[in-house]
Amino acid sequence: MCTVVKLVPMFVTSVIAPATARWVVLLGVSLTLTLPVSASSLTLSQAQYKALTDSPRLAEISARYDAVLEVPEQAAALPDPTLTIGLLNVPTDGFALDQEAMTQFKVGFLQPIPWLSERELSRSSAQHMADATEEELKEARNRLRRDVTRSWWSLYFIDHSLAVVTNNLQRLREFNRIAQSRYRVGKGLQQDALLAQLQLSAQLEQQLDLQGQRRNRVAQLNALLAQPSEQIIDIDLTESPLSLTLPTLDQLIDSALQQRPLIRRQQRLVDAAKDRQELAREELSPDLVFGASYGFRQDTPSGASRADLASITLGIKLPLYSGSKQHKAIKQRGAELSSRKLSLYDTQLRVRSEVVQALSDYQRADEKSALLQQGMIPQSKQTVASMLSGYQVGKVDFSALIQSQLMVNRLQLQYWKAVSDGQQALA
Repeated sequence: MCTVVKLVPMFVTSVIAPATARWVVLLGVSLTLTLPVSASSLTLSQAQYKALTDSPRLAEISARYDAVLEVPEQAAALPDPTLTIGLLNVPTDGFALDQEAMTQFKVGFLQPIPWLSERELSRSSAQHMADATEEELKEARNRLRRDVTRSWWSLYFIDHSLAVVTNNLQRLREFNRIAQSRYRVGKGLQQDALLAQLQLSAQLEQQLDLQGQRRNRVAQLNALLAQPSEQIIDIDLTESPLSLTLPTLDQLIDSALQQRPLIRRQQRLVDAAKDRQELAREELSPDLVFGASYGFRQDTPSGASRADLASITLGIKLPLYSGSKQHKAIKQRGAELSSRKLSLYDTQLRVRSEVVQALSDYQRADEKSALLQQGMIPQSKQTVASMLSGYQVGKVDFSALIQSQLMVNRLQLQYWKAVSDGQQALA
């Protein structure tokens, strides 16, 4: 499909191949411009699927989530043991290894053993951080789906607006022909034809503005779809807007506070901060260090055998500097926990506000679109038809006819804007 538009002084002629059975969309205006359009129209569900599949942002968070999933098991593991190797009690008068009975080649290891509660708290904290990253991924998916939906419906509004403006141009050209015919037979005024031409130019300016907006929206949607910004997008204008009976405001808020991944993420961060604070308290308890070694001894110079020596040790890590270490860490973790709790509360307040605003926007747009579609637009069209008949018999002023047609144009644009705003609020 292609659109060819030629602009001549004061008038516009256009040849348009319709993309659907219902809507004709004018995509470009210049001295001579032909714009190719993609063969298939992009539905909202297709746009959402492509964005969720190809988004590098989601891929980055998903990779980070895969990484943090490996942390809890690491955090719960015992510290690595230390292998020790030494040569003990070597006499310095000859450095003979068989001279003294205490001389030995010793191999051992030391294994720190934190309290089981410390390892469990470390694992729990790491798991909460992993869960928080998972909720971040879900929130990013929701936001991307919302942004694609908003951008798609914004394009939906612009394309319908272009169709409205195109139809209005045709009507104004029709009025211009009628005005010129009446002027030629001496029943009209030259100013009527000039007024029609002026309004045609004004509509062309509006059309150019909409086309500029469309290019910007296409670039934004292409970015969300992870494709080149110059990629052509043809919106499926046959898709019907959703009309839902929403729950009450209180029900929506309760649902948001329970299900919103953003809030669940903040709650996971609070839980992780609690575990870290408790872990800091556990650090005041002395950890154990278990050691075992085996000493190999040489035979005596006369050839008599000497028994090897085995040793077992148990050490305790003493928190002698708790005033400058452990207690400071407890205060640090406490402040971090307070910060996370306040962040959770702030997020809950913002989500409440978003729900209230979105519901209000949706209800207002839904009511406005119904009023325009069922009342104001049909009435304005009837007014235009009546005034056109009156003008043709000389009973209606031409400027009044033009203004009534422009009112139809404005109301139709307001209707599609209300539809778009309602769907964006619903998103």
